[in-house]
Amino acid sequence: MTAPIETTGAAAEAQPEAVLAGAEKGQIEGRSLGQIAWTRFKRDRVAVAGGVIVILLILLAVLSRPIQAMLGLDPNAFHQDLIDADTSLPKGGWGGMSGSHLLGVDPKFGRDIATRILEGSWVSLVVAFGATILSNVIGAVMGVVAGYYGGRVDSIISRLMDTFLAFPLLLFAIAISATLQGGAFGLNGLPLHLSVLIFVIGFFNWPYLGRIVRGQTLALREREFVDAARGMGAKGPYILFRELMPNLVGPIIVYSTLLIPTNILFEASLSFLGVGIQPPQASWGGMLREAVTYYQVDPEYMIVPGLAIFITVLAFNLLGDGLRDALDPRSR
Repeated sequence: MTAPIETTGAAAEAQPEAVLAGAEKGQIEGRSLGQIAWTRFKRDRVAVAGGVIVILLILLAVLSRPIQAMLGLDPNAFHQDLIDADTSLPKGGWGGMSGSHLLGVDPKFGRDIATRILEGSWVSLVVAFGATILSNVIGAVMGVVAGYYGGRVDSIISRLMDTFLAFPLLLFAIAISATLQGGAFGLNGLPLHLSVLIFVIGFFNWPYLGRIVRGQTLALREREFVDAARGMGAKGPYILFRELMPNLVGPIIVYSTLLIPTNILFEASLSFLGVGIQPPQASWGGMLREAVTYYQVDPEYMIVPGLAIFITVLAFNLLGDGLRDALDPRSR
């Protein structure tokens, strides 16, 4: 009789993660794909740190108005007593930092920068999340339809994607935003600006996700579970949304976490150019635009909103990279 072979450390590491987890408990327990992905994600400390920062940013954005009300803060309150009348600059060093104004005040008006950063956070995230959801809905539907049906349907949708990708998006967004500044569709002011930004950014970015979903669908439509659904008499819409779409959730989530920071930068760019969020509403891009005049004499006013954008975009990118590796280890 052949003696049992002991498993070495290297061999144990080569075993599937589900077997290892079961071996530690003295029995083998199966784990879902979601549990395995979560285990991989937790091992990536950088991605976990990015996720924690993202959660904190979202909480701050959601609770920004209640926090302001609770602390009696007003992002548009002037503090002229903190401004030097001769230079229009904050009194004191570091942009007027003090116990009452931890990040200082802005030149000319003396508005609290920390409060305006907090107020601008929800604006950036509302635009970024809204545009991402719009892009995902259009891109996922168009991509799965093109990939599943193929033929003429695929050709028409693919040419439509190429057409949208050929648009000079930044110039087009500037033109639309500038045209609709006065009022449109029964909206005006901040609701109008938010709606226009979400539509422009989201509607013209869907082809990127559409191509990803189309490529994944081309591979999935030949799988056994799709053939089984067809054999049982399932129609096209059922297969699209009950069989294929659940298997595309992973790529869509990963792409979303990478698209959100892009949309944050896009909104900040439009606000910086003066065709996005309009004053007196605080926005990170608008604060950078105002800081251009004072960056040589008051650099702190430009550094703070710049850091807010940098940290937010970096956190989302780290989270997206971690989710990509967790959901698809072969992408490493």
